[in-house]
Amino acid sequence: MNRRAMLQGALGAGAAGGMLLADMNRSAKAQDTSPIAVGSALPMSGIAAADGIEFKNGLDLAAEEINAAGGILGRPVEIHIEDTKEMGADLVSQSMQRLIDRFNTPVLINGYNLGTNMIEMDVAADNDVIMMHYNTLISHNEKFKTDPERYYGSFQGDPPEFWYGPGCLNFLKSLSDAGTWKAPNKKIAIIPSANEYSIVIANAIRDQAKDYGFEVSLFETVPFPTNQWGPTLAKLRQDPPAAIIVTHFLPQDLAQFMVQFLTQPTNSLVYMQYGPSLPAFREIGGETINGVIYSTVVGCLPDDFSKPFRESYRAKFGPNSAYITGSQTYDGLWMWAIAAAIAGGPGEPFNKEQVSKVAAVMRRNVYRGVNGTYRADPAGQSAYCYPTQTADPSLGMPHQFLQHQDYKTDPKLIAPALYATDTFLLPPWIK
Repeated sequence: MNRRAMLQGALGAGAAGGMLLADMNRSAKAQDTSPIAVGSALPMSGIAAADGIEFKNGLDLAAEEINAAGGILGRPVEIHIEDTKEMGADLVSQSMQRLIDRFNTPVLINGYNLGTNMIEMDVAADNDVIMMHYNTLISHNEKFKTDPERYYGSFQGDPPEFWYGPGCLNFLKSLSDAGTWKAPNKKIAIIPSANEYSIVIANAIRDQAKDYGFEVSLFETVPFPTNQWGPTLAKLRQDPPAAIIVTHFLPQDLAQFMVQFLTQPTNSLVYMQYGPSLPAFREIGGETINGVIYSTVVGCLPDDFSKPFRESYRAKFGPNSAYITGSQTYDGLWMWAIAAAIAGGPGEPFNKEQVSKVAAVMRRNVYRGVNGTYRADPAGQSAYCYPTQTADPSLGMPHQFLQHQDYKTDPKLIAPALYATDTFLLPPWIK
């Protein structure tokens, strides 16, 4: 891989990391050129399979680019996947342990897995391996704080879900203050589903609503999963709020909400959690999704830096592939690969001395990836959130707000201002 090829983007969005690895590989004298096994426990089937497929895609693309740069000190990486199916603590922990036992993997780069109570951190600690995940849970931070020495190798690749709460409220207040949205009242309705992620976000919004000038008119928890929104919609229509905040996140269910909502819409903004980023939301909802706002604290940015990644991803996996999801594990693998090279090698299970060196580099490095900037919060080993947790965009991952303005095209990034590519449009159902 020569300098001209790298500068022309042959390594996609990993070009900068590829140049760094290539330089280190040229100076390294590899004694061992055997592949390094990278494990990933992903929901490749079941309710979250759409995300699982994209998480695998991100790993495959990153591995291809890392190997094109010469691997990690001359050793190629090799991806191994275990299907966590319907997820949960037993399935996830068993999948992770099989990857370690079968392939001697020194690292596990997971997407998200539901219902685990962060058991992933115990598997990593018991085997002395690095584990990076995108569960987006404050429970990761809380568990890390109980024993930082034990959980030294566990990293959350994005900010925890708690930050969705103040971020959402601040966004709504900003729209109202700017006059781009004339709220008919101060009421907000909050609709979580029965899972930890949704409820933590909903509680954070409920508990801080008054601080941002809003009052909660409805707080209703629905089953997980669900596509029967009739009873909830009946309550919303009896007392229409200025904004409906749905913190459930499965794309197929959220699309059904919009289909059923538009049979008799209220004069309310509709904000949803994460699911609208996936192709299934557009495919099922069609024209009914135009105007929906959603946010994510991690997702591929529509900027020049990530453009080579976006193009490479769609070229490899198809025009409807969701790079906003695949970008997560893509960044995670690149972060670990660079750290392992800097540390002098990845180590292996139960080699705490070497794995600790890799973890120390991951804590110390500030990594600019396609999702923004990852900097490990020493109090929890997850990313900082910009702008609610840190005001410095160079040191935090942006909390992105996007709007579906035309279901036939990708959603538009409308906040935060430093990253926005488009402006907010009033949804077509609001008169």
